Amino acid sequence: MQQRWMRPAGEAMGIEGLGFHSLRHSYRSWLDSAGIAPGVTKDLMRHSAISTTFNVYGRALTLEKREANSKVVEMLFPTPVPSLPPTTQ
Repeated sequence: MQQRWMRPAGEAMGIEGLGFHSLRHSYRSWLDSAGIAPGVTKDLMRHSAISTTFNVYGRALTLEKREANSKVVEMLFPTPVPSLPPTTQ
């Protein structure tokens, strides 16, 4: 199935070496993006050690990395609140 269907379909989309292992990496990233607890992710991936789940599989998705970086930048450089002009009475 992988050699006959998945790899040719992946190559047609510009993805070299698409296979079941590629899908496991994606699945791990999607679980993380969905906010699934690490222990549940380990069990769903059927790993005996959580270190395998987090050291081998999955990377943060680009959107999550941008959002996380934006939060740090905002903490370091808060957006200044514009001051109101003084009122005359």
